[in-house]
Amino acid sequence: MAPPLPQVVHSDPDILGGVPVFVGTRVPVRTLFDYLEGGDTLEEFLAQFPTVKREQAIAALELARDTVIARARTA
Repeated sequence: MAPPLPQVVHSDPDILGGVPVFVGTRVPVRTLFDYLEGGDTLEEFLAQFPTVKREQAIAALELARDTVIARARTA
């Protein structure tokens, strides 16, 4: 089970204009998905963005997975 969203991702109008970022960083969450979609590994993403903790990235993926599954069940 993924941790609560506020511990992983947040949006603040003063940080990148409100783009959702990993908590404690200025790294947009979308960047993780862009890297994976482009064929990069989680390790490559983490090497490029060392302010993002592995646990945060995994939690974001778990939250995305849980959202997809929940939406599929209601469709």
